[in-house]
Amino acid sequence: MKRRIGILTSGGDCPGLNATIRGVAKACYEKFGNDGIEIVGINDGFSGLINNQCKEMEPSDFSGILTTGGTIFGTKRTPFKMMKVIEDDNVNKVKAMKETYKKQKLDCLFTLGGNGTHKTANLLSEEGLNVIGLPKTIDNDIWGTSVTFGFHTSVDIATDVIDRLHTTANSHGRILVVEIMGNKAGWLTLYSGVAGGADMIVIPEIPFDINKLSDACAKRADSGKAFSILAVAEGAFDVEEANLKKKERAKKRADSGEKTATARIASAIEANTGIETRVCVPGHMLRGGSPSAYDRVLATQFGCRAAELLFEEKFGYTVAMVEEKITENKLADIAGKTKFVTPDDQMVVAARRIGVSFGD
Repeated sequence: MKRRIGILTSGGDCPGLNATIRGVAKACYEKFGNDGIEIVGINDGFSGLINNQCKEMEPSDFSGILTTGGTIFGTKRTPFKMMKVIEDDNVNKVKAMKETYKKQKLDCLFTLGGNGTHKTANLLSEEGLNVIGLPKTIDNDIWGTSVTFGFHTSVDIATDVIDRLHTTANSHGRILVVEIMGNKAGWLTLYSGVAGGADMIVIPEIPFDINKLSDACAKRADSGKAFSILAVAEGAFDVEEANLKKKERAKKRADSGEKTATARIASAIEANTGIETRVCVPGHMLRGGSPSAYDRVLATQFGCRAAELLFEEKFGYTVAMVEEKITENKLADIAGKTKFVTPDDQMVVAARRIGVSFGD
């Protein structure tokens, strides 16, 4: 019996998307033969599924993409909270996605994405579609898996940024505050901060006291160290803001004229210490380029396991790594949950033991 599957990538891009797509496709062709499987590429994530923007793929389409960054299908953010909202175009998104699934005669839909993608994947699974998820995000914050593809490559890139900042900071005797992506979870900032030898690491899970960060910088200067490096997650907030709601924090920052955590930290540290302080924002560079060797291997493993779930007709699951083994979790068990850094995480403990300040 010929199988027909759809594949989409949703949310922010990251290194390893194409490698994972390739893993799924090659494993399916290997199992069923080129004539036993049909693969439909869905453009721009769930938006493409809503609007039936699909293309039948050929085996050759999946060749040469292992090392290519981005995604051959394109990606787009379609927030989960808007999935059941009828907007100005009067489109019932959930109904439209189900209709496209049926029009394309799909036996299964593979969704590559982060937390929002997994929530929508679970929604479609609950609506009766055969769905298999694959965990993608540079934030590494998907519940139930020790790692997501894209994370290690982004750690490598962020570490290289911090490495390079050391030399320029030392040359000028400056404090440099580097803003690392991570709005809710601090995994990327934590790992790259440790790997890059940052002196201070500031993450959303551990609210900071600006006076303690300033004191740590001053202490280094007094000991004869001419510079300091702070790795700061974009979603970090101080102990005062920790008691505010999200909208209240946003208003407080807008009123002060300094919207980002890094800008506020840099301004306060310079005022408190008198040491020239600059901000560096690598931004979307952390998402771009070719995946690392680790992520190519992980992406291939995840893609192959997702294909195995298809062979087993085990739907409503997402692939995961647990205790170094490739496995899977029920979408219903992980959708809507976020994996945060805990204060007693072994990486936090290790960082503290070598003298890294978290500003708490």
